[in-house]
Amino acid sequence: MASTSRAKAGTKAPRLAASISLLRDHYGRMALLSPTDPFELLLWEYAAYLTDDADRAAAFALLRKRVGTAPKEIAAAPPEVLDAVCRAGGAIAFRVRAQRMHDVAVRVLERFDSDLAPVLKRPYLEARKVLKTFPAIGPPGADKILLLTGARAILALDSNALRVLLRLGYGVEHRSYGASYASAQKAATAELESSIKSMREASALLRRHGQVVCRRIDPHCPVCPLRETCAFARVR
Repeated sequence: MASTSRAKAGTKAPRLAASISLLRDHYGRMALLSPTDPFELLLWEYAAYLTDDADRAAAFALLRKRVGTAPKEIAAAPPEVLDAVCRAGGAIAFRVRAQRMHDVAVRVLERFDSDLAPVLKRPYLEARKVLKTFPAIGPPGADKILLLTGARAILALDSNALRVLLRLGYGVEHRSYGASYASAQKAATAELESSIKSMREASALLRRHGQVVCRRIDPHCPVCPLRETCAFARVR
């Protein structure tokens, strides 16, 4: 992403709400496939790896069918069953992901009385800090949990969504991923309606656009619905 917003630092970015509207026209409404319970969202992350949402949803459905998704059910599940579920979501590190499911379930049972909902009611930075202590959950993952559970109207950006925003001129790209994330999130949030619905839609559409068109390698700028107001497209 070396040639993103840094290349045109002085370029005024378009209003993000208009860009989101164009993406909505292009991709349609984004269906929410993931659960909205905080513990289930952790399981959602561990159930699959490097796969699309449909395959992740299938792995999660298999988990629900064979084991259940309550902390006590995951903690009591035979390791080979959790292994099989995670392998269905991708062979890479499936045993590691299965072990994470078990360990997180035990932790939620013992330290949070089986319920992460009270954590979400804490002040934003405190809730985010707790969520980041779970395996493989960084700032984007913590924000995603807070957004999808309805606890916080915050823009949650995966690497695809972040790339789109930086190329549109929102935020500044730093060597540190966390600094780039914070910069783009702050700049973009200022131009969006502060509601759960708006933030969910923007996060999902930006992610989809980064996956399909605004790709890291070989972006399809000629067919991009945002090409007329995109600084990155103008220098390609």
